Amino acid sequence: MAMLSSGPGILIGTQAMKIKGHKLDSVEQIDCPNADARADGEISLIVIHNISLPAGHFGNRFVERLFCNQLEVTDHEDFGDLGDSRVSSHLLIHRDGSVIQFVPFDKRAWHAGESVFRDRSDCNDFSVGIELEGTDDSAFQTIQYQVLAEVCRLLISRYKIPEHDIVGHSEIAPGRKTDPGPFFDWDKFRKMLRTV
Repeated sequence: MAMLSSGPGILIGTQAMKIKGHKLDSVEQIDCPNADARADGEISLIVIHNISLPAGHFGNRFVERLFCNQLEVTDHEDFGDLGDSRVSSHLLIHRDGSVIQFVPFDKRAWHAGESVFRDRSDCNDFSVGIELEGTDDSAFQTIQYQVLAEVCRLLISRYKIPEHDIVGHSEIAPGRKTDPGPFFDWDKFRKMLRTV
């Protein structure tokens, strides 16, 4: 069977992912302090983001440092306003398809900020946040779509999330956020999501 990704995360096609104890069992785990308890334990929404630090630079560890409050603002001139940021996401999918989990799914990651979905505010309370390494103005890698689709299938199955309740950050924070951006191919993703 062909290996479709490398790095610290899973190998799609050679090993099936599973959720054990609210964590993906075959990916790198990094404990992130930017998380807390869900108010009622509900998980009913998946939010897709994109991120890169500095913007458009891939393959470094700056995002991990940001999520763990270890980013040095002196590391790059673009980091000046990130010093006091307290943000996180449940997962980061790198451009090579490798995955890092920062927050267990039963905990709140701080990814959505001020947000509303179907008249419910504070989407962090009931959502899973998934970051794709990328930008609003660049195409994502096919392996990222494949991994994202596999992860979303697991989340849908485990937490009974409706398939149509997978949205971009821009949909829950319009005017404030634009990710995953116009280069995210929703048709391609949805087709992969339905292919097992």
